[in-house]
Amino acid sequence: MSNIVVAFSKQEVAQNIKKILAQSGYSVQAVCTTGAQALSCINNLESGILICGYRFVDMMYIEIHEYLPPEFQMLLIASAASIQEKEVDNLVSLAMPMKVHELLQTVEMMEGAIQRRRKRLRQMPKHRSQEDQQIILRAKELLMERNGFSEEEAHRYIQKRSMDNGTGLVEVSQMILSLMGEG
Repeated sequence: MSNIVVAFSKQEVAQNIKKILAQSGYSVQAVCTTGAQALSCINNLESGILICGYRFVDMMYIEIHEYLPPEFQMLLIASAASIQEKEVDNLVSLAMPMKVHELLQTVEMMEGAIQRRRKRLRQMPKHRSQEDQQIILRAKELLMERNGFSEEEAHRYIQKRSMDNGTGLVEVSQMILSLMGEG
């Protein structure tokens, strides 16, 4: 479940939204009444959703949006006229007065998008430094030379040891090199 920060200039509005979310099983990390408070809370979290109003005493929602880390999404709750005033990329909005089920469905949709993005990032191959690539390559070559493995078999061997030991490919390759007297 994603981190949720609620920010409205009126404390009672923020508390009401927090209460609605809490009753539906969402965990609200912070309730803020200024833009600076919201940004401060967000900077301590890795990702999530900021649910906020249009105007604060110290800034407008658009300024908060500019400083929002890319791992965070913003849900703006404001009057229909305020929402139509500006088109902003990567911003979800709900017009006031809103219905509770609209809020919950929107948060659920945003949470799904965050989960899909996390999954996609986990599936992306990790970028290794040239030095790390050389260590893995040397370990593969050593396994091919001494054990008669094909390149694919050597790679699978290193991968299997990595998964069995809960370590990275580079660490396993370093162990192979040191055990075989090449490290």
